[in-house]
Order: sequence, then C-alpha cells, then structure tokens
Amino acid sequence: MQQIQKTGGWALVPFFVFVLIFLGAGIALNDFYALPAPVAVVLGIISAFFILRGSTEAKVTALIRGSGDSKIITMCLIYLLAGAFATVTKVVGGVDATVSLGLSVLPVQYLGLGVFLLAAFLSTATGTSVGAIVALGPIAVGLAEQSHTSLPLLLGTLLGGAMLGDNLSFISDTTIAATQSQECSMRDKFKVNILIAGPAALVTIALLLFTGWSTAANADALVPELQIFSFWQIVPYLLVIGLAVSGGNVFAVLIIGTLASGAVGLGQGQLELLPFARSVYEGFTGMTEIFLLSMLTGGLAQMVSEAGGIAFLLQKVSKATRGFRSAQTGIIALVGGTNTAIANNTVSIVVTGQVVKEISNKYKIDKRKTAALLDIASCVVQGMLPYGAQILILLSFTKGDLSFLNIWAYNWYLYLLLLFSLLSIYTPFVDRYLARQTAAEQSLAAKAA
Repeated sequence: MQQIQKTGGWALVPFFVFVLIFLGAGIALNDFYALPAPVAVVLGIISAFFILRGSTEAKVTALIRGSGDSKIITMCLIYLLAGAFATVTKVVGGVDATVSLGLSVLPVQYLGLGVFLLAAFLSTATGTSVGAIVALGPIAVGLAEQSHTSLPLLLGTLLGGAMLGDNLSFISDTTIAATQSQECSMRDKFKVNILIAGPAALVTIALLLFTGWSTAANADALVPELQIFSFWQIVPYLLVIGLAVSGGNVFAVLIIGTLASGAVGLGQGQLELLPFARSVYEGFTGMTEIFLLSMLTGGLAQMVSEAGGIAFLLQKVSKATRGFRSAQTGIIALVGGTNTAIANNTVSIVVTGQVVKEISNKYKIDKRKTAALLDIASCVVQGMLPYGAQILILLSFTKGDLSFLNIWAYNWYLYLLLLFSLLSIYTPFVDRYLARQTAAEQSLAAKAA
C-alpha cells in the first residue's frame, strides 16, 4: 500500500496553514468567529495535498482514515446528542426556569456569589459557557444597576461561574473532546477535574462571601421581574447530571435527558410531537460546525502524522521536557498556546489532542489527569482572552462602559483554577488519589477474574 513520505517538521506546515488562516482572518476582520473554522481546516487540507510528499491516493486514504477514526466519529455523535438535549431543554423553558429559580433566592448582599453559583449550574447543565453568559449577562447588568453592586464584580463572577460549569459539564464540547482524544471516560475525568476545580471554586466562594459581608449593599433593591416557572423544567438538567455522575453511558444519558425534556414539554403543552422532532434536528444542525471541524481536523492530523509531523513535534517537546511534572506543565503550555492563537477552547483540544496523548503515554501520565488538564488549560486561557467570545459578549452588555481589564480584575476563579492546576502537578495529592483508584480497580478486576 502506498504511503505518505516522511518529511519530519516540514509535515507540520499544513497544520500551521490552518492555524494562520484562522488567526489571520480573525485579526483582519476583528472577529475570530467570522471565518468558520471548518473552512480554515479545509484550506489546511488542500495545502497538505500540495506540500506533503507521496501519491494523491495515499493522501486521500490518510484523510479518510483520520476523518473516520472511531474516536472522531464517537466524538461527533456525542456532539449531535448534546446539541439535541441543549436545544430541547431550552425550548421547554429550562434555561429561563433555572435563571428565575436562582434569582428568586438570591440575597442582595451576595449577588456576586449568587451569580457565580447560578452561572456554574446553568453552564454545567447546558454544556456551554457562552449560553450561560448570554442568558445571565443582561440580568447581571440590571442587578448591578438596581442594587448598586459593582458591575465588574458581577461580570467577573459570571465569567468564572460559566467557565467552571463548562469545564465540569458532561455535555460540554471541551469535555467531549478531551475525554475522547485521551480515551478516558467522562466520569473518571470529572473525578480528577473536581479535585482541581473544586478547591478553586471553594476559595472563590469564600472570597465572594467575604465581599458580601464587607459591602454595604442596598438591601431594599428590587430584582428584575421573574417569569413564572415550573420545577419540572429543571428536572431534565438534574437527571442528566445525576446519571452522568453515577457513571451512565454518555449516549444513554443524553438520549434519556432529551426524551425527559420532550416529555416535560409535551406534558405542559409547550411542545407537540412534530415540533419536538424539529427541535431535536435543530440541535443536530447547531453542532454542524464542531462536527465538521472535529472530523476534518482528524483527517488533517492523520495526514500530518503519517508524514512524520507528530513524531517531529513530540521529539521537540520531549527535548524541552525534563520529566513527569514538566511534561504536564508542557501540556498546559501547548494547549494554552494553541488556544491563544485560535481563540477557541474546543478547537485547541481537538488540534493538540493527539500530541498530548503521545506525551502522556511517553511520560506515563495518567490519562484521566491528562484529560482534566487539557480541559482546564483551554478553559483558563479562553476565559482570559480579550478577543474570546466570552469576554466579547460580556463587554457588549456594558455598551462600552467597561474594558476587559475591568473584568480581569474580578476573574478570581480562573486565576485560582490555574494555581490549583499547577499545585496538582507539583504536589502528590492528585497522583496519589489516582494511584489508589488504579489499585482499587485492579483489585476488583482480580477478584472478578
């Protein structure tokens, strides 16, 4: 069978074509989402046919093999189901009900804490930080105006909570990409992730509690008029989170969650069967971009890999790596640097996933920890980028009154998340936990045998 010829570092050029086109278009158009990422990948693939050496047949075969890889297809199917669940639950009022429930119990002096927790829950339940920010942003601005609470504080805590939920959610694009690329279960990744993100969230909550105690808020301030909602509209979110944490198969969890949302809509007269089916399909189509991006990036990565590009990059990274702990720091730097370039946390994970897996295998880093660090690094950087979607949307709600520096000043959670990520690398706590988990699993397997 014909093969693509090995060219070492030269094989990485098509990848850089993709990144530079995506980055260049974002800078030129002042919008990093103006050029659809799949188009940039296609241009990278086209360049690969001209740059890489070997027959056209070998290149086509590698492209198809990478695009149709079982991990890539699994990832894409999960994207479709996650999109269906998110769309149907939104149609039946799940997002509005969650917001109204949270705001109905918020003490005014703890608005910052309330917004943080509400954003975290909403983002975890829906799998999208952008969705949580879009839903809560206008409300946070209104609350700041009515209660005389610091607007930068509320927007900073909203951003932190949204990124917390995105990082932990079982249906988030970043979670799906990180776990599939490292061949790790979502439940296992969540357990490690919470050991790192949990302390960061708890310290953030403590800071917000102290801020509430020390701030003379207007206790008589009015919250915005809330919509009437049913607790049943929130149940599908709770069901999905509960099933996922308990270790349910991700396909089954998402299908059950979508059917539960449909049942709520049908039972309350918000949906009929045909509109329900249309909402499911709308959720599918809403994932078209990330579906195509993952599939095409998988194909491009396979072409680059067969030409020796991945091996070359791994060799260079290895030379700069001194051991087990510096390899983990290198993973954070690699994913974070890629995210800085392309301003998309999911894309950065998809693009770097194969190289990170090779580094993880070489230095015997537990894949559960690698998946968590992948997701965390991308979320930290994405939440800090002045040209990232999250901060741009937040600033759009302020009508030019604030800059990203104002939000950075209160982006406490992401600073703490980075700190605890580094502590997880340079202290033995997480590694000891994983060693105990592995020993317990091996013991159970031995007994079963």
